[in-house]
Amino acid sequence: MANVKSNSLARTLTLVPATALLVTNVIGVGVFMKARVMTCNVGSPWLVLIAYAVAGIFTIAGALTFAELGALMPRAGGMYNFIGAAFGRIWAFLYGWVVTLIDAAASNAALAIVFAIFFNDVIGGTLPPGLSKLVAVGAIVAVTLLGLARIRTNGHFATVLTILKIAVVAGIGLAAFVFGDGSLGHFAQSGAAGTCENVAATARLGLAGFGAAVIGALWSFTGWSIVTYVAEEIREPERTLPRALISGSVILTAIYLLANAGYFFVLTPQEVASVPESSSVAGEVLIRLIGAGGVSLMAAGLMASSFGSMHAGMVTQTRMAYAMARDGLLPRSLATVSERARVPTHAVMLVGTFAIAFALSGTFDVITDLVVFVLLLFNGLAVASIYVLRRKLPDVPRPYRMWGYPIVPALYLGATIYLMINTLLATPGRALAGIGIVALGLPVYFYYARRLPKARMEDWLAPKA
Repeated sequence: MANVKSNSLARTLTLVPATALLVTNVIGVGVFMKARVMTCNVGSPWLVLIAYAVAGIFTIAGALTFAELGALMPRAGGMYNFIGAAFGRIWAFLYGWVVTLIDAAASNAALAIVFAIFFNDVIGGTLPPGLSKLVAVGAIVAVTLLGLARIRTNGHFATVLTILKIAVVAGIGLAAFVFGDGSLGHFAQSGAAGTCENVAATARLGLAGFGAAVIGALWSFTGWSIVTYVAEEIREPERTLPRALISGSVILTAIYLLANAGYFFVLTPQEVASVPESSSVAGEVLIRLIGAGGVSLMAAGLMASSFGSMHAGMVTQTRMAYAMARDGLLPRSLATVSERARVPTHAVMLVGTFAIAFALSGTFDVITDLVVFVLLLFNGLAVASIYVLRRKLPDVPRPYRMWGYPIVPALYLGATIYLMINTLLATPGRALAGIGIVALGLPVYFYYARRLPKARMEDWLAPKA
């Protein structure tokens, strides 16, 4: 068994790379494509922007909550620790089970397939049939190898990708206003008469439509909490982690609003609503700005965006398996840390292997759809843990105390409950299947937990030696 030194992670991440991991993980394809559906949902450009603002406020509320919790528990695993401290080891395990063996691997597989699709677009659609999965596997292998490097190296790489992503998203918005032959008058028009391909009538206009638009906007913010997974590798986490969470959420909200405002300056809301489902609003804007070359440029941007999200996920989500194994809830080998790089190599290889299996099997879309409901549940538990810990550990020093307690986390929980109800009503079969996937982890939990001493709330507050 490795010694204490080899099993210790290195606190080398500073504010910029920590924020970069958050931002590069979150910016995916949503901001480039969701404007079409959201315009169909609400009809008005202003309401689309308001929906994004609401989603941004929702994300910032969660970030404020996790800032306090992450500074209180600067351990690898993030939400795994928050849930464990407040609600017990079994709930922490079930969350870690879903993230490690299902969500992390399946999400990376899905992003890898998207990467392969955009790669084919960049090279002009000349990729021979059947090679798409090999390109996807190659992308997974690449991020897995990167994940084996030092966390500082990965932080620098994430910073470069984040600068590129922000340049693409904000650049489209700025270019639209500077070079676009558009009009502010578009913001007063309606997109209700647009084609709205495959947008359900029940999700168009009114309160239901606005709710659907907010859900669409929230999809573009998915993954903002992952920086808490590497809290044990952040230098001065009591200061750096809150700043990374809050600044990252604010940056995302600002560039999303800028990009979408640019879309509506160039295109009328009816044109946005009529964009084909197979295309993207951002791509249509680039075509207006630079001609046919905009398609290839958009594909290249989306390819880089998907790779960046894969990389950030591989670096952060693998710390969940490490934390669980160190706590005795998974095979101890997964807690092994490399002597030189100081990263959990076996945990990285585990997620990479599962991701390749999902990519080759083609089941990743089904899996990711099934776990949406349970991830909402666990997100809610993580936020609710702040109430439990404030009550049960009132005298424990808190390096950072969130602004707006108890109202801000209550607003987040209210929105989470709404989204859970909406998901349960819209896709009850998938929600129940997701619960079934979680339940599959129970025998594994009882196998490992039977040999462990009873957990104390204080055990979750600091890294183990």
